[in-house]
Amino acid sequence: MHAGFVPHEATWVNTNPKPLIGGFDELARAVDSIRNADGAVLLLDAGDVMTGNPIADMEYEGAQGGALIAMMNKIGYDAWCPGNHDLDVSQKNLNRLTHIAGFPTLFANLVRKNGTYVVNSQPYIIVERGGLSIGIIGVMSQALYSLVNQNNLVGIRVISPIETTQRWVNTLRERVDLLVALTHQGLEDDSLLAANVTDLDVIVGGHSHTRLTTPKVVDGVIIVQAGANAEQLGILTLTVDNQHVTHSMGELLPLWHRNKRPSTLVSAFIDSVQQKIDSSYSEVLATVKADWLRGRGESDLGNFITNAQQQAAGAEVGFMNIHGIRRDISAGPLTRRELYEVLPFRNVLTTFQLSGERVRRAVKYALTQKTAVQFSGISCRWRRRPDGTVEILSLDVGGKPLDAKRMYTCAASDYFIGEAKRYVGFEIPRVIYLQKTLFEVVEDAVREEKVIVPSTKRFFMEVKF
Repeated sequence: MHAGFVPHEATWVNTNPKPLIGGFDELARAVDSIRNADGAVLLLDAGDVMTGNPIADMEYEGAQGGALIAMMNKIGYDAWCPGNHDLDVSQKNLNRLTHIAGFPTLFANLVRKNGTYVVNSQPYIIVERGGLSIGIIGVMSQALYSLVNQNNLVGIRVISPIETTQRWVNTLRERVDLLVALTHQGLEDDSLLAANVTDLDVIVGGHSHTRLTTPKVVDGVIIVQAGANAEQLGILTLTVDNQHVTHSMGELLPLWHRNKRPSTLVSAFIDSVQQKIDSSYSEVLATVKADWLRGRGESDLGNFITNAQQQAAGAEVGFMNIHGIRRDISAGPLTRRELYEVLPFRNVLTTFQLSGERVRRAVKYALTQKTAVQFSGISCRWRRRPDGTVEILSLDVGGKPLDAKRMYTCAASDYFIGEAKRYVGFEIPRVIYLQKTLFEVVEDAVREEKVIVPSTKRFFMEVKF
């Protein structure tokens, strides 16, 4: 849900103004109406409740983002399997969130070295609904270590999702009528889980933000996922007989926001939290003279963000994953809230050393593979040969030709570090984690700038043959 507790614009709708969608008020109304129609209902969350709105940084009952979990308590969740972003603050903070939760936290494949379960979690629960016993097993992505700051994962082992799920399915099968894997690993890995685990009935998944308007079925296992940002409620209706699903129907219910609707159990709580956010995030940081836009490749907004990281770390080269820039900025006053929506993830600034040869290799890999990465401190002229290979014609760092043997100080977010092999073709060693987040360093740079005039200047130039 990425902290989407209030409605937001449906950006894909081609109207002006655009309609609003999502939020916990509409979610609560939809859930209540379904429960009123049929009491045999389970409500599950497949992770990434945190990160995406300032509420995730607000302290409530001793935990940052605790208000989100308190709202889920009021809506009446039965279980959740936290996602990688629920570990963005710290392992200790997730533990505090689980103690606020009035519903179980499920992780079957996250354990300590001694085999015990982490952050107040348990591997499964058995729930009674509609005369059925339902086993629910929590599964986290095996790629967790490339998704979260390593400092937040000390003492955690991620064991095989497939082997772990099969072991618990074998244990529970005779005790229950229905077996559900509640996963945070994405549709591709959910499909592999379905194909390799026997006697599993349903997978309720998250992580890949996939909008499955109808369930995907793999080897008889029903897979559902409801997109992201609390924009839809996924509904799966099952008929079970003699430990077998005999009929199923799945759909996504869009949570369109409508004014003048009756209040819910969470309405007053939502309003009180939003008022606090508005008072803290309505401050105008700068004036933007023209639309400040992202791009699939190099953009001025991306250059500004990457350069802010470089400057804050005292580095010579900066790296930024383009997909981490989450929205454009319109011309006019730029508020703290709008900047937060550009950089909503709690990514921590890091610094590290790369040889000049490694810097060249990173640039060439990014150009060859067309990976979504921007650089700062570098200017480059390059061309693509007829056979598709890349030739670098010139590569300067800080206005001077790259020295292949020299070590350069570099900066990037902790997320980039975890995904470095995908972006630049190699893992980055000996990383130092700094004390500031990416949002904080960019906020400081925007405040200092005061007036921002987006530029068309670009530092990577493709020369045609």
